[in-house]
Amino acid sequence: MNRLIQFFILTIIFVGCSKAPLTNRKQLDLIGDNQLMASSFDSYDQVLKENKLSNDQEKVQMIKRVGNNIKNSVEKYLDQKGRSDLTEGFKWEFNLIVDDIVNAWCMPGGKVAFYTGILPICKNEAGVAVVMGHEVAHAVANHGGERMSQALVQQLGGVALGVALQQQPEQTQALAMAAYTGGSTLGILKFSRVQESEADRLGLTFMAMAGYNPETAPDFWQRMKAKGGGAPPEFLSTHPDYDTRISNLNKWMSEAKQYYSSSNKAQNSEIGEVTEKSDLNVNSKPKNVIQLKVKDN
Repeated sequence: MNRLIQFFILTIIFVGCSKAPLTNRKQLDLIGDNQLMASSFDSYDQVLKENKLSNDQEKVQMIKRVGNNIKNSVEKYLDQKGRSDLTEGFKWEFNLIVDDIVNAWCMPGGKVAFYTGILPICKNEAGVAVVMGHEVAHAVANHGGERMSQALVQQLGGVALGVALQQQPEQTQALAMAAYTGGSTLGILKFSRVQESEADRLGLTFMAMAGYNPETAPDFWQRMKAKGGGAPPEFLSTHPDYDTRISNLNKWMSEAKQYYSSSNKAQNSEIGEVTEKSDLNVNSKPKNVIQLKVKDN
């Protein structure tokens, strides 16, 4: 019986292997786009209901402005690559959540959340564009769907996979939530080093095409490094360490600057002080989220 189960799991993995969008590496993809989008949209609505949205219109409009600039650059880039299908069905949305957690993410379908805690590290709109481009790149490259596929095989087993998708919507949605927003709720896989590097490179391109100077990206990660107070050795982490990440960004900089030179330059106003900390409940934390890594675990 165990051999039969192993056979089914291996068969599902073999059939579900595809090539990652834009990078062409092998990628486990077991979840149909319709199911992926439906789970994403439901999960996003749940997050918005469970957290306080910012009423600081200056910052809210800045998040939406940067988000729409990145969205336009993504669509232009995909059109140039003949892959406009990758954002088919996306319903872009950009919201700012009041919490001092250092976090931001993008679910499949273009559902983005920023947290006020990351804004001081972003420093200005270009810094927001660094994060926005990186998180949107995860969605465009189907990293959330890939991680959800891995989690379903890992936790439910190959035989239970079809049943889970059809008959266990709540459990499947919980896996989706963890896969999209970082993966702490159920302890499943975080974004891998490969996925992080893909998102760094694509995000650098997206922000440059949107008119934000890509040279601000290494500066942002330097500030993240200073905020984190160091990181464990890279072999202990699922993420590249800060120095590796910054080195890679500099390696890709000449390519990104070519996109930037031909873009319409975006504004880059300072964010200023985050003034909504008095609205925070320091005794509670938002549900179903994880920090954008200040310290890699």
